[in-house]
Amino acid sequence: MYSPDTTKYLIHISLTAEGVVEKPDVVGAIFGQTEGLLGEDLDLRDLQRTGRVGRIDVQIASKKGETKGEILISTSLDRAETAILAASLETIDRVGPCVAHVTVESIEDIRVSKRKKIVERAKEILIERFEDGTIDSDELLDDVRQSIRIEKIGSVGEEKVPSGPNVLDSDAIIVVEGRADVLNLLRYGIKNAVAVEGTNIPKTVIDMCEKKTTTAFFDGDRGGELILRELLQVADIDYVSFSPRGKSVEDMTRKEVIKTLRNKVPVEYVRDQYFEHSSELPLELPRSRPSMENVEFMDRTNRYPAGEKKVKESVPKIPTTIRDHMDDVKGRSLGRFLKEDLTVIKEIQSDEVEKAVETLDTPATGLVIDRAVDQKLLDRLVWKGLEYVAAKDFKGIIKRPLSIRLMKMNV
Repeated sequence: MYSPDTTKYLIHISLTAEGVVEKPDVVGAIFGQTEGLLGEDLDLRDLQRTGRVGRIDVQIASKKGETKGEILISTSLDRAETAILAASLETIDRVGPCVAHVTVESIEDIRVSKRKKIVERAKEILIERFEDGTIDSDELLDDVRQSIRIEKIGSVGEEKVPSGPNVLDSDAIIVVEGRADVLNLLRYGIKNAVAVEGTNIPKTVIDMCEKKTTTAFFDGDRGGELILRELLQVADIDYVSFSPRGKSVEDMTRKEVIKTLRNKVPVEYVRDQYFEHSSELPLELPRSRPSMENVEFMDRTNRYPAGEKKVKESVPKIPTTIRDHMDDVKGRSLGRFLKEDLTVIKEIQSDEVEKAVETLDTPATGLVIDRAVDQKLLDRLVWKGLEYVAAKDFKGIIKRPLSIRLMKMNV
């Protein structure tokens, strides 16, 4: 509902409509009736686009010809700006064709709620940790094994960039953000990672990207996207792995890391997300890439083959990656709503996706569709909470939300 990393306040609003309305009607009324009301600095769409206002969560129910419910809006604005934004929402007097009454019930300070949780958790830790004097042998062994791996971290090049011990010998490398990310990958036996440590990409990393199959693997936040954009401008990248939204590579579990790296996509599928026009791309960045047959995967014994290429496998019957789903729906006029594990929730004809969005009961993580997506459909998908959309094209997108990734299919 809201991002705990950036949210300061949560606006609680009650809604009563004299008639039967649905969630899209409420969201449309909020944007439509507040547009231009507070000037450019407090325009609701711009605030959402820049991440200062989060998702609008609408919970309503209709009974006996009347609709009642609650609207929740998270913000990272200051107190005065949040109060002004909340007051502007009370000017909404119609939802769809129905007369409506909107009232701000309260503005919750998320930081106060966090402090309460911290105090309660601190009490639990104080009791549980200090009373438990037993020693777990397995934990001791794991700590020792991890320390051995961590000690193997080194540095390469004149810039002394942090790297795993196999970076120079491996045919493939994984470019991450910082030293902590390299350490976390080492814990799981991944020894061919190298860190860029900021948006100023070291020349050592650029040179290695030219010679080796390269996968970019950054945090799922704004900082990670900025570093990826810079890397795409100066280096030869082959694949991109997206960590979960709001998740840091250094905090990911072994299962999350392996799953994310296996679901990497060729750079062509994400380039349009960072460059509006192909003319913005640097001349040295190639428009075509090799197939996935040269990509190294970590096996179950945590070993990486040195100088040995992976044999290309036959295409699986069931799609297991986003790219598989893209290739599967291409040219068939199909749309697929996918879960987090990339299983299909619902498959429909591509021209029926607008109707399917409204009737979708199971939470979806992404949509793969063989048609163009416009601003209206994109807004509905954002409201539904999707994290990514893979489509044939994106037309008329004026305001691109930060909460959703756009991936364009190769035609």
